[in-house]
This record gives sequence, structure tokens and C-alpha cells, in this order.
Amino acid sequence: MIRNILEYLENTTERLPDKIAFSGAEGNITFSELAETAKRIGTYLTRFGGKNCPIAVMMQKTPVSVAAFMGAVYSGNFYTPIDVTMPKERILSILGTLKPQVLLIDEKSKKVASGLGYEGEIIVLEEILDTEIDIDSLQKIRLRAIDTDPLYALFTSGSTGVPKGVVISHQAVVNLTEWYTEAFDMTEKEIIGNQAPFYFDSSVKDIYAVLKTGAQMEIIPKMLFSFPKKLLEYLEEKKINYIDWVPSALSIVVNTGALDNFQPSYLKKIMFCGEAMPTKQFNLWRAKYPDALFANIYGPTETTVDCTYYIVDREFADDEPLPIGYGCRNTDVFILNGDRLAEEGESGELCVRGRCLALGYYNNPEKTAEAFIQNPLNPYYPEKIYKTGDIAKYNERGEIIFLARKDHQIKHMGHRIELGEIETAINSIDAIDTGVCLYDTETQRILLFYCGGEEVTQAYILKRLRDKVPKYMFPNVMMKLEKMPQTLNGKIDRLALKEYYDNDKQNS
Repeated sequence: MIRNILEYLENTTERLPDKIAFSGAEGNITFSELAETAKRIGTYLTRFGGKNCPIAVMMQKTPVSVAAFMGAVYSGNFYTPIDVTMPKERILSILGTLKPQVLLIDEKSKKVASGLGYEGEIIVLEEILDTEIDIDSLQKIRLRAIDTDPLYALFTSGSTGVPKGVVISHQAVVNLTEWYTEAFDMTEKEIIGNQAPFYFDSSVKDIYAVLKTGAQMEIIPKMLFSFPKKLLEYLEEKKINYIDWVPSALSIVVNTGALDNFQPSYLKKIMFCGEAMPTKQFNLWRAKYPDALFANIYGPTETTVDCTYYIVDREFADDEPLPIGYGCRNTDVFILNGDRLAEEGESGELCVRGRCLALGYYNNPEKTAEAFIQNPLNPYYPEKIYKTGDIAKYNERGEIIFLARKDHQIKHMGHRIELGEIETAINSIDAIDTGVCLYDTETQRILLFYCGGEEVTQAYILKRLRDKVPKYMFPNVMMKLEKMPQTLNGKIDRLALKEYYDNDKQNS
């Protein structure tokens, strides 16, 4: 039984010492190099003492930054990735919440670090890489380690924009990794094309699948996602056969027509997670890869990346939402309507229990108590569940259908409406690339932001919506954009859309 994720690294290093583990524009690192570098970093960090304390890692996204994460773990502590491109205020907010023992940076991040005005301990990675490994010290730390110790904290802002540090244990990541690698039959032959930033939880799957199986992870340069043709050529050049991306990244590739002109020949497994995958764009991908394995994966950061999945095994119409499927192994996912289980077709809040649950929010007991509650179905002994804030229902097959965020469920003209249902209908319309709906509670208007071809006018949209949704669900305000704003992790930025609308409203 694995109780510390370093066992994955050490077991694979023993088996495949010279195999490349992580690669990218900055070079490659083999499993033996990764283990040795991590131990050097870990040995250096032990001089700060402490156990289960945060180590903030602010570096460029490179293979060596994975060694920095593992070094924090070797020192008996946990890591928090911080991206150098994050706004200064957000970085300072994270550091203020964490109060880390150390801010570990690389040479290229020195300029950003010096501009923060941060007064804590700052260590430059390149200056500690010649540290002599102290095996005895590292072994003593490991002997005290248990599987409920924290492994990492990732900061997620959710709908409020205020960062919350989700603390995840070793056992939760072991639980995830065992399921993930088995469910998708991952081996050392996989070459994973990594899209997610390291501070975004989807990257956790990529990293730990590599450490467990001996697969290779290729860090795809971020700029390529703005040039779909070059992105596809890169997948071919690197022989990438496995991707697990946010739907926005997959949608851009088909919306631009890049996939019509060139299909990378090695792709065999195509996963999507992090937001709802538009079925029209999914169908375009599936038409090009009829023999590939496709899976729709769902889960908040608080449930250790994933809690449900659906391997797509049948045809779907463009205006039919893809299920998020069933609970992952050893994870119980259920829908509550009040304090009772929802029936088939009845919507309610998606809740999760099991080993996958986060330990809570770092240094934030109030928010932890709000989200991680006693299971209302079990009054007999303490049992925490996580309330996701997502609205879902069971279809006639017993599959879970994601409907919308709780704060995307509105009351409009006397009707209870899921904005996600309107989005599904709009995204199925020909010539629309992306459609996103918000609600202005002040004026009680449904807002639509969309991207599409020249023929896509407001009249065009309303005409095609007639057969898809009732009239009371029609958008009241429609705003055409050249492109959708995105968060740093590649999802559609709904907060930016709201600000855009508010500014437009003030100026009109």
C-alpha cells in the first residue's frame, strides 16, 4: 500500500532510471535525474525544520520545477505552485494566506520575486542544486510520514475571485492515481501532452501518472495554444498519444478548422475536464478520431481533481449534453435535493464523499466549514461530504448530467432556468464557435456572449433557438466577441465577461 507519493518516483526510478520522465522546451529530465535533484532540494530544505509546512514554488513551467515539488515533499513538507505570470496582488494574497517557510524560485523568476516586496525567505533553485544528499535525514522524515499528510495546496478562486488554498493529502492523490491509470490503461508507453499549468489541478493527473507508470510528459509551450496548426504539428513531432485538456483548448482547434487540414497520427486517448465540453465540438473531434478513446471527466479541486468520468460509448446530437457519468472508483457521488437524495430527472446539488476529499482550505476554517459538512444522510457518526455548488441530475440511464453552477441557476420570468441548458442549445447552432450565458440580476436579463462567423447575427441565433428551448429562455442581450477571455488555466473567464458587460452598461 502506497502511503507517500515519493514511493511512485522511487519505484519507477528503480525500474526505468534512464527513461525520460518530463520534457519540454527547457530540456528533458530522466527519472534518476528527477529523483536525485529532488533529494538535493529536499536535503537543503530540511535546514528550515518544520513538518507539513507550506513551501511556495514560483518558477517557470519546466521539467525541473517538478523536481522542486518533489524536493518539498522529501523535506517533509508540502508544495504550492505559483505562476510567475499571475497578477502581483494574487501572488501576495496567496503568500499572505500561506506564510510559507520558503519561497523557492528559479533564476528566470528573480525579477518577478524582487518586485513583490515579499519579506519571507527566498531561495534560488540553481544555487542549491549542488547540495549533498543527506540520506539519513531524508529517511528519518519518511519514517514519520503518514498518508493523511498534506502533499500540495492549490489556490482556486471560484466565483468570488478570492483565492482559497485547497489542501490535498498523499492518500487522496494515491487514490486518484490508482484509479486514473487503471481506468485509462496508462503504461510507460504513453506520451502525455500537458496543457494545464502546474497550479491548475488537472496537471496533477499528468504528473503522478508519469511517476507511477513511467510514462513521459511533454510540456507543450503555452503559446502554441494560440496557433492551432502549429499545436497539431507539435503533437505529431513529439509523438504525443494522450491528452487531457480543458474543453476550451480542444474547441479552439476545431473552431479554426485546423483539425480538418491535419490530424496528428499518434493520438489514441483524448480526455477533457475542467468545464463543460460542447457536444458539437466534441463530435467534430470524434469524426476525425473514430477509434480513439474519449472521456468526459468532472471534478472540483476539492475532490482531488476528478470525482466522476464518462467514457463516451454512444452517439450524441449536437444539442445533447455529454454526461459526466459515474463516480470514480472508491468515490461516492450523489445528488441532494435538500437533505434527501434526488430522484431520476430531478435536479439537485452534486455532493461527494470518500478518500478523495481535500483536507480543507488552508488557514480558512470558515470557508472549510461551509463547504465540507456532515453528511445529512448519516446522523450516526462523523462523516464529511463536499458540497460542490454544481447542479446536476440523473438521466434515464443512471448517468449524471451536469446542468450548471448553483450560482448559474436563475429565476427568470417566474421560471427556474439553468443557464447551462441555454448554453448547450446555443453551442449546437451552426457557425457559432462558443456561447456563454450570464444573468444580470439588476435588470433581470439573460446575457449571451458569443463568437462565430459573419452570418451569426442576433436574428440568426433567435431563429435557430426556436426549436431548441422555450421562448422564456431566449437571451435578452447578445454581445458578439472576437474571442472569449480565458483564465490563466485556459477556461472561459466568466468574471471578465461580467466586467465587460458592466463597463458596457455604464458607458451606454
